[in-house]
Amino acid sequence: MNNLSDIATVKEILTRHGFRFSKSLGQNFLINPTVCPRMAEMGGAGSGVAALEVGPGIGVLTRELAARCDKVVTIELDKRLLPVLGETLGDFSNVTVVQGDVMKLDLAALFQREFAGRDVIVCANLPYYITSPVIMRFLEERLPIRSLTVMVQKEAAQRLCARPGERACGAVSAAVRYYAEPKVLFSVSRGSFMPAPHVDSAVIRLDIRQPGDYERPLSETEEKQLFRVVRAAFGQRRKTAVNSLSAGLSMDKANVIKAMEQAGLPPAARAEQLTLDDFMALSRALFAEG
Repeated sequence: MNNLSDIATVKEILTRHGFRFSKSLGQNFLINPTVCPRMAEMGGAGSGVAALEVGPGIGVLTRELAARCDKVVTIELDKRLLPVLGETLGDFSNVTVVQGDVMKLDLAALFQREFAGRDVIVCANLPYYITSPVIMRFLEERLPIRSLTVMVQKEAAQRLCARPGERACGAVSAAVRYYAEPKVLFSVSRGSFMPAPHVDSAVIRLDIRQPGDYERPLSETEEKQLFRVVRAAFGQRRKTAVNSLSAGLSMDKANVIKAMEQAGLPPAARAEQLTLDDFMALSRALFAEG
């Protein structure tokens, strides 16, 4: 197969298949030859590992994963890309292309059908418009994956990986940190794509937390309560957590202050100053029986 990072080659393949870019699908194909090998390696691709990809485009990252992993399943929404992928991935027998919307597919069934008993990583160059929904779906459904390594908009990477106290920290930061240990791996300039987007990107990896990582795993009800508290706390960022929680949870301010004190937190604290453990303690105090 010819070099899929060469602009002339890519244009020739796409023209031959009558393909035109769709802005609504956020299609920007990687042409920087150094990015995908780094993503695959740093994402954990290797012998004995299977990979799931979302949005393969013309298959640049897919080929890097297929060259390293035992099996690759890639999900593509745009039916027009199927014949393109048939050509660019034709020399790999360990790749399965699934046409569909990752937000609508039965992922649990897909994992059981394609990956039963395998060590699985997710590695993808995600379209910007579905970054957070896709990531949170993989995390919330507790799919049997070891890690997610994804390229996202740089600002999104900062939010997703932000630590307590950092300006970018928000509700999604706390939610991601509950399910995984996130970190930014490397930046990717906008010139690495065709067509070039208006923003730079970054590759992040989320290492999934295992049951033993939690001192006391939360029940399903406790998880829902925790995320109610997180969303409410960040609902009015300019206010203290007490005021945001009182408004967001429709709770008396005095009761919220009492819960903050029971959790060992200063009433003047703001949401971005609280750690995940703080939120868990606060949630228990707010929803304590009686």
